[in-house]
Amino acid sequence: MTQHKSQYKSDFLNIISERGFIHQCSNMDGLDAKLASGVQSAYCGFDPTGKSLHIGHLVPVMMMHWFQKTGHKPYTLVGGATAMIGDPSFKDKTRPLLTTEDIQANVESIKECYAQFITYGTGKNDAEMLNNADWILKLNYMEFLRDYGTYFTINRMLSFDSVKLRLDREQPLTFLEFNYMIMQGYDFMHLHQTRDIVLQMGGSDQWGNMINGVDLTHKKLGKELFVLTCPLLTTASGGKMGKTEGGAVWLRGDMCSPYDYWQYWRNTEDADVGRFLKLFTTMPMDEIAKLEQLKDAEINEAKKILAFEATKLCHGEQAALEAAETARMTFEQGSVGDNLPFIEVPEDILKTGMSVIDALRETGLVSTNGEAKRLVQGGGAKINDASVSDGAQLVTLSDMTGDGYIKVSSGKKKHALIKIRA
Repeated sequence: MTQHKSQYKSDFLNIISERGFIHQCSNMDGLDAKLASGVQSAYCGFDPTGKSLHIGHLVPVMMMHWFQKTGHKPYTLVGGATAMIGDPSFKDKTRPLLTTEDIQANVESIKECYAQFITYGTGKNDAEMLNNADWILKLNYMEFLRDYGTYFTINRMLSFDSVKLRLDREQPLTFLEFNYMIMQGYDFMHLHQTRDIVLQMGGSDQWGNMINGVDLTHKKLGKELFVLTCPLLTTASGGKMGKTEGGAVWLRGDMCSPYDYWQYWRNTEDADVGRFLKLFTTMPMDEIAKLEQLKDAEINEAKKILAFEATKLCHGEQAALEAAETARMTFEQGSVGDNLPFIEVPEDILKTGMSVIDALRETGLVSTNGEAKRLVQGGGAKINDASVSDGAQLVTLSDMTGDGYIKVSSGKKKHALIKIRA
């Protein structure tokens, strides 16, 4: 429910409340008073389990964006150490363990994702990037257990939903994973001692891990810290936010092109448009209110604005303009825009021919042969806008258009090109 803009003393809480970011807070009145008293520092962290963040991470990242915009200092944390354990929260099994080399490569890559939404630098409220490997890997395990182990109880850990769900499913929870909660709690206390950070933000699934840092700091140092969570989003139809048939919608342009990113937002369900404009763009609320009133065919214009604004924020204005123009040419003019995804194949392969199944999979329009077969059977596969009824049908040089491409389509909204490798 949208809150009245003047509900809080702090600009930050007013903005994120009005835009629908708030799920739970350890002490809202105390946090509001703290934020209203002057510039504060907060952090948000993710374990570097991959090379990129995805749309599922974007709500807490946008919270950090607004935190900085309202004059406060954000810290972004990558869990170079905690990634060696793996977060057990709401997982049915232990995460695969990464090598230190993989973790470090992911750390560097993820920083580029953050930098699209917040500003790094040396100014008063410029963001800084931290890696918990810098302090956790230096700990002496026996000293750590002696100094902090008594502040954590198994009884308390078992009370968290993230743990109870795992045990209810009769899936093993290792002692290694129990350490994750302790490490994340220690992170928060350490960051308060070394950086004067008073707030941790994250998704609601992290509540159990985050509140441990508040409890530890209160017991060990006698000081109050705060945690603030955002809701885990699903689409209006109940789907998981940021997931498509092709997998996650990544924030790195080399893993999800600006055009595909634009197209994801353009395909937003009607009932989600207003909510997503508030969460994933920086548009003024009065403009969003007008777009929320659009109905029927007019809602498509609001979806285009959402797609443009979200893509501009993530990939820059020029990329957003190019993506919008590609979509306009592809869908409104029936031609092909410059930024459709494409693959290049040797001419010899097209002389012999590649099956429609292979063409759909190789262009990334589907992930598996089974998915491609179902698409063909359902009438959704097209070559140069002509429907295909046989997945074994060959795509050959004879299908090459005068403009030097073969257009492959999955339904009406997903397209890719096949070109000859020079």
